[in-house]
Amino acid sequence: MLQRHLRAACAAAAAAGALLAAGLSGSASAQPSHSSAVPTAAESLRTAAAPPGLLAALRRDLGLNRQQADRRLANEAEAGATAGRLRAAVGAHFAGAWVSGTLSDTLTVATTDPADAPVIRARGADAVVVDHSLAALDAAKARLDRASAHHGSTDTPVWYVDARTNTLVVQATRADAARSLLAAAGVDASLTRIVRSTEHPRPLYDLRGGDAYYIDNSSRCSIGFPVTRGTQQGFATAGHCGRAGSGTTGSNRVAQGTFQASVFPGNDMAWVATNANWTATPYVNGSSAQVAGSAQATVGASVCRSGSTTGWHCGTVQQLNSSVTYQEGTVAGVTRTSVCAEPGDSGGSFISGSQAQGVTSGGSGNCTSGGTTYFQPINPILQNYGLTLKTSASGPGDPGDPGDPGGTWSAGTVYQAGDTVTYGGATYRCLQSHQAQPGWEPPNTPALWQRV
Repeated sequence: MLQRHLRAACAAAAAAGALLAAGLSGSASAQPSHSSAVPTAAESLRTAAAPPGLLAALRRDLGLNRQQADRRLANEAEAGATAGRLRAAVGAHFAGAWVSGTLSDTLTVATTDPADAPVIRARGADAVVVDHSLAALDAAKARLDRASAHHGSTDTPVWYVDARTNTLVVQATRADAARSLLAAAGVDASLTRIVRSTEHPRPLYDLRGGDAYYIDNSSRCSIGFPVTRGTQQGFATAGHCGRAGSGTTGSNRVAQGTFQASVFPGNDMAWVATNANWTATPYVNGSSAQVAGSAQATVGASVCRSGSTTGWHCGTVQQLNSSVTYQEGTVAGVTRTSVCAEPGDSGGSFISGSQAQGVTSGGSGNCTSGGTTYFQPINPILQNYGLTLKTSASGPGDPGDPGDPGGTWSAGTVYQAGDTVTYGGATYRCLQSHQAQPGWEPPNTPALWQRV
């Protein structure tokens, strides 16, 4: 369980100073610094390019004004980069990270080793010492995922690793059903927390109207993110929306494309190849702003969704690496959010600032009373199908042709936190999961890469 924060009065003062330097406080230091040759995380991830519809939804759903929304997105970008550096610094002791506060101006990093606390505070984050590493909790969740394939889990519809409570949480309609699933998986009870819940998630599809696409002239879903595969154009969406070979038409009922691959349940991912009448663009929901990349958001960060039924709605990332059981089966590796959604929003875009996060999978509740929604992360879709996310033409700063520096880094590759590459004779470690793109070479993006 969580222990009390490790801090002394003198250390708190030092941490406050480091917090300002790291750009994680509510002060003006969180704004991009144009005087430095090294781009800030907010500049690298182009938080200023967030779509107007997203900003409007942030103000409505999280009660922010325009300045607060801008500041929150900048703080979240800086927090993600700092969390990535601290994850590398504490290694196997790392137990998760999350942001909190109206402006996401507090980053907390958990570790299993008290000796890591000064290192964490020196980076401007709060340190919490816990019993279980993130790797241990993820391993326990993986056992639960495997067991669910052979053990009925309709009474245990959701489970996820909750970094903030340092437990593997199992939501269940009956506590004995959760205990039975945990026993079948061989998961140590000390790692888990059972939560009574009446949540019954379902895929979100099959209502008419709005910005949409139709599958086999029948059900309706929402386009996720435009992609390319070589010269072929198309878009990523949810797997439950259609099967390989299913035809699609656009919201204008004009022939559009064909599902090339689809997985559901297990995962909830698919992609559609479109015909020559459709062009992939880096836009979401007709916004004039562009998607700039796919850097994964931190727990607690704001995230917004655009769908064909309910338009733009926002909330926060609650847990990464969740599993949810629908009537059709269990889907693993999705992200749990406090964003609402309704049928027909499935497949639509989840985005944090200007960074693509994933495609809407399913959830419970609605946008009148509120609810919980899960999204399939975009990076695994790109990686599994060899797709390239359609983004603005170049990365931050438009550095132009870097020449041929040599090394293993490659644009188009999906990198996970902790991966290492070489570039220009140096070795770099990935700080945040993302798909590499021109302009995001390791020396140019300290928010994503750390030289080792």
